[in-house]
Amino acid sequence: MVLAATLGSLTAISKISVPVVALCAFLSGVILSFDQPARAALISTLVPAKDLLNAISLQSAVFNGAAVAGPALAGLTIAWIGLPANFYLNALSFTGVLFGLLSLPVHTALPARGKRLRDQIREAMGTVGRDPVLLRQLCVYGMLLFAGPSLPLLVPVLAAERLHVGSATLGLLLSAAGLGAVVGSLWLASSSSPNQWVVRTAVACWCVALAVAGTSNTVSLTFIALVQLGASQSIAGATMSALLQTRVPPQQRGQMMSLNTLLLMGVRPLGDFPAGAVMTFIGAPATAVGSAAVVAITVGIVFAKRIRMNSGVNGTVPQSSNKPQIY
Repeated sequence: MVLAATLGSLTAISKISVPVVALCAFLSGVILSFDQPARAALISTLVPAKDLLNAISLQSAVFNGAAVAGPALAGLTIAWIGLPANFYLNALSFTGVLFGLLSLPVHTALPARGKRLRDQIREAMGTVGRDPVLLRQLCVYGMLLFAGPSLPLLVPVLAAERLHVGSATLGLLLSAAGLGAVVGSLWLASSSSPNQWVVRTAVACWCVALAVAGTSNTVSLTFIALVQLGASQSIAGATMSALLQTRVPPQQRGQMMSLNTLLLMGVRPLGDFPAGAVMTFIGAPATAVGSAAVVAITVGIVFAKRIRMNSGVNGTVPQSSNKPQIY
C-alpha cells in the first residue's frame, strides 16, 4: 500500500524516475518474499486438510484471474482518471485485504523454535532430502520454472518475429496463459485429490504446449497452446504447494512456502537470462522446443529412478502412513 501511494505521489509531482521505479520494484520483491509464504501457509490453518488442495486451487484461480483482468482495468482507469490516481486506487484497494485479514479467526500460534536462520534452512532442506516424493517433485517443478522461458520474454519475440502482429494481439496472447491458469485452477479445485498421473499429465501437456507455442505460425494455434500452457503450469504449481504443506510438520509449512516462493520469484527469473541468451543465437522457436525437451528429459529421469526404487533395484523407501499419498 505504501509503495503504491509513493509511486502515485511522485508521479503527481513529476518526481518519478527510472531509479525510483527500480527501487520500488526491488522493495516490492522483498515484501512479497515475506507475504507470499505467510499467506500460503495461512491457508492450511483455515481449512481442513482434506480441502487444502481445493483451497489452494481457488486462491490460484483468483490470483490468475486478477492477473488477466488487472492490466485491462488499469489501462481503462489510466485513460479515465490518469496515472497518479490509478496508483492511489491501487493503494486504496489494500484496505480490503487488511479488512479481510483482520476478520480471520485467530488461532493459537505455533511455539517459536528459537533457531538461527542457518539452522532453519538446513532443517527445511533436510526435510526435503529425507522425503523422496518432495525431492522428486521439487526437482521436476524447479526445472520446469528454470528451463521454461517466461511468457513476458518469449511471447513478444514470437509476436514480432514469427506471427508479425501488433500490440493489441500481443496483449491477447499474454492474457491467454492467465485464462488457462484460471481454468486449470478451477478444474483442480472441483476435482478430487490428484494422483501421480494428474501431475505427470500436467507436466507432459506443459512440454507439448510450449513446443507448439514456440513453433506455431498462426495466432489461433498459439493462443490455444498458451491457454494449455497456463492451465498445465497452474495445476502443477497448485499440487506442488499442497504437497509442500501436507507432507511436513505444521511448524515447517512457512519454511516450505518460502522454498516455493524462492522457486517462483528466484529460480524462474534467473532462468530467463540463459533462455534470453540462447534465444539470441538460435531463435525463439528452437529455444522453446529445447526448453520443453529439457523438462521432458528431467521428468523421464526422475520417474525412471522412482520406478527402479519401487521395483527394489535401489531399495524401496518406505512412506509414512500419515502423509497423503497423492503422488
